[in-house]
Amino acid sequence: MHSQSIDPWTHDHVFLGPRHERNERRTWFVVALTLVMMVAEIIAGMLFGSMALLADGWHMATHAAALGIAAFAYRFARRHIGNSHFTFGTGKFGDLAAFSSAIILGIIAIQIAYESVMRLISPVPIAFGEAIAVATLGLAVNLVSAWLLRESHDHHHGHAQDHDHDEEKGDHHHRHHHHRDNNLRAAYVHVMSDAATSVLAIAALLLAMHSGWVWADPAVGLVGSVLIAGWAVGLIRAAGAVLLDVRADEKLENVIRARLEAGEERVTDLHLWQVGPGHRAAVISLVSDHPKEPAVYKRRLRGLKGLSHVTVEVEKCSD
Repeated sequence: MHSQSIDPWTHDHVFLGPRHERNERRTWFVVALTLVMMVAEIIAGMLFGSMALLADGWHMATHAAALGIAAFAYRFARRHIGNSHFTFGTGKFGDLAAFSSAIILGIIAIQIAYESVMRLISPVPIAFGEAIAVATLGLAVNLVSAWLLRESHDHHHGHAQDHDHDEEKGDHHHRHHHHRDNNLRAAYVHVMSDAATSVLAIAALLLAMHSGWVWADPAVGLVGSVLIAGWAVGLIRAAGAVLLDVRADEKLENVIRARLEAGEERVTDLHLWQVGPGHRAAVISLVSDHPKEPAVYKRRLRGLKGLSHVTVEVEKCSD
C-alpha cells in the first residue's frame, strides 16, 4: 500500500486502508463461501421438500448481496485509485458500502421480527432435527467467515508516539476507532449477526423440542432481531460520521494546534476530517505578525501518522 507524507508542493490522494488488498481478497472469498452455502441449501430444500432449508438459503442470499457490496467497494476503490474525478481519492467508498450494508442489516432485523411475531400469533409445526442441522451448518460457515474477516490490530501498535505522547494507554480504543475499516466491519457484522441468529435458533429449538414450548423459537427470534438492529444502528452512525465529515479526531486537532502555535502564530480555523481508513485531511488557517511560508508549518506537522493531506493558509496579523 502507498505510504503517505506531507509534501510542500504535491499531494498524494491514495487514502486506502493499510490492509485494503488483504481485506478485499478475504471478502471475496467469504462472498464465494456464502453463495456456495446458499445454492446448496436451496437445492437441498427443493430436493427434500424442506422449507427450513429453502428459507435459510434465501436468507443467506441477502447476506451474500451485502457482502458483495463490500467486496465491490474494495475493488472499485482500488481500480480508481488514481482517478482525478474523486477530489479526495476513493478512501470513502468503503464507508459508503458500510452504510448501505447497515441499512440492509436493519431490513433483515425487521424481517426477522415480523416473521417472529407472525409465528407467535400463528404457531407452525417445526421439524426440529432438520432445523437444528441447518442452523448448525449455517453457524459453522459463519464462524469460518468471521475468522476470515476478523480485523487485525497489530498495525495499530506503535501509535503511542503519534500524538506527541499525549495519549494515555487507555486511549488505544480511541485510536483504533479512527483507524477502523468500516467496510470490513460491515462484512464482519453481517456474518456475526447470522452466527448469532444461528446460536439463538439452536438454543430455542432445543428448548422447544425438550419442553414443548413452541413459542420459544419465535421469542428468541425477536431477541435476535433487536440485537441485529443495534449492530445496524451502530454501523450507520460510524459510517455516516465519515460520510458527513464529522470531526475526525479531537485529540489530533489539539496536537496540531499545539505544534503550530509553538511560536507567535495562532490557528484561526482548523478543519480535520477522515478521507479513508487511518487517513485524515486538514485545512488550516494561521495568523502571525511575521508569517512564514506554508511549507514551514507543514514541516512542524511531520511525524503525525494518519495526517495524510494538509493545506495551510497564512495571513499577516493586521493589528
